[in-house]
Amino acid sequence: MTPSASKLAVTADRAAPRPAGAGHPHRGGRRSFWTVRRRDNLVGYLLVTPQLLGSALFVLLPLGLVLWYSLHEWNVLAGTFEFVGRENYDRLLADANLREVLSGTALFSAGLVVLNLALALVLAILLNQRLAGTTFFRTVFFSPVVVSLVAWTIVWQFLLQDDGGLNGLLGVAGIDGPNWLRGEGTAMTSVIVVQVLKNVGLNMVLFLAALQGVPGQLYEAAELDGAGAWTRFRRITVPLISPTILLTSIITVVGSLQVFAQIAVLTQGGPGMSTTVLVYYLYQQAFQFHHFGYGATLSVLLFAIVALLTVVQWRMRRRWVFNET
Repeated sequence: MTPSASKLAVTADRAAPRPAGAGHPHRGGRRSFWTVRRRDNLVGYLLVTPQLLGSALFVLLPLGLVLWYSLHEWNVLAGTFEFVGRENYDRLLADANLREVLSGTALFSAGLVVLNLALALVLAILLNQRLAGTTFFRTVFFSPVVVSLVAWTIVWQFLLQDDGGLNGLLGVAGIDGPNWLRGEGTAMTSVIVVQVLKNVGLNMVLFLAALQGVPGQLYEAAELDGAGAWTRFRRITVPLISPTILLTSIITVVGSLQVFAQIAVLTQGGPGMSTTVLVYYLYQQAFQFHHFGYGATLSVLLFAIVALLTVVQWRMRRRWVFNET
């Protein structure tokens, strides 16, 4: 066959009609619905569905119900549920005890956050050294984290009583200890210390993990340049573990605003209202005085405070967290 005849044959073959869908299965034929992309998307949706359902049922729905209840007055004993609009919020603004409750909450949160983070960082630095017995002390300091909160608090209640174990030890040294949980000057401090000792191990472990991720070459180079221990800590350690400091500060602040069991077991908000924090005051209004509508309003206030502080901490990260833009 001549070259010209060959070209004519190829052209005729290309021009000849083809069966529907031949060569282009997605044009002339029926396209498969379950493509690879759609199957992958379906698998992803199935994996996140349990978490989404849990968040909707146990987070979003309760938040919506709390907001709805705050607009009503619900008397369980009388069986009434009346819409009162903004009446509970007006009562919140006029509550004479709220200022003292918020002051106690701020004092407890500030004391807990400062002591917890500072002590956890010091312990992490000490236990990050290559010394004998560090594994034992890591276990000792972390063990209270896994102990039941109520059991831990009850033990400390006995230790801090007027004739408890702590005053017994002080008495051996000739010191007459106070009634730690009934004195207005010592009750809040006692509750803070008990909570710090309970949870400091968690932040210690987080700081320890962050410290072990700091390259040792940086310390060696700084030491060769004549930098002292404090300079190395301030210029190397703190910047490089600042993401962990942000994480622990957010966790500790949120946890401090939600404290309840320690107050309920140790002081019941006393003496007076010196240790009454917002969550315990909410509990009193809703479950002791049966003002469920006002208790829901206090819950809305607590949610607003927690959300505001979390957003502020997250926005400020760009100023002091290393490598954040």
